[in-house]
Amino acid sequence: MARRKLSHEGALILDCEGLSKLVSDQAPVVALVAEARKRGMETVISALTIIEAAHRRTDKARLAWILSGVRIAHIGDEEAKAASALLVNAGLHGHKYASDAAVAEMALRQRRPVVLLTSDIDDMTKLCGDKVRLVAV
Repeated sequence: MARRKLSHEGALILDCEGLSKLVSDQAPVVALVAEARKRGMETVISALTIIEAAHRRTDKARLAWILSGVRIAHIGDEEAKAASALLVNAGLHGHKYASDAAVAEMALRQRRPVVLLTSDIDDMTKLCGDKVRLVAV
């Protein structure tokens, strides 16, 4: 069987749970990230995801190593306004869903195809619709 040529397009997005599981070296997430890279997809996280995922027991050296190999998408005024609009359109409140909205907004502006590793399938479905493929972690 012929190998498929890599398109070097698309993005794999990690939410807090995805990043946490990658930092803790959980095999299913490590395998998904490796497969995405093999397919030429860029791994991207929101800057807010770093804040959300870090805690006292976080392996800081591993986190730093992982962050060196991903693109960190920053949140500026325009991105915050777009994330806020997603929340309003989904009928969700920013206090509880601010990080999810920032991740969803960032995912929606990536080059397609976009795959989002998340533990919040229901919330992300409300925020992303069918424009992003959601994978439960």
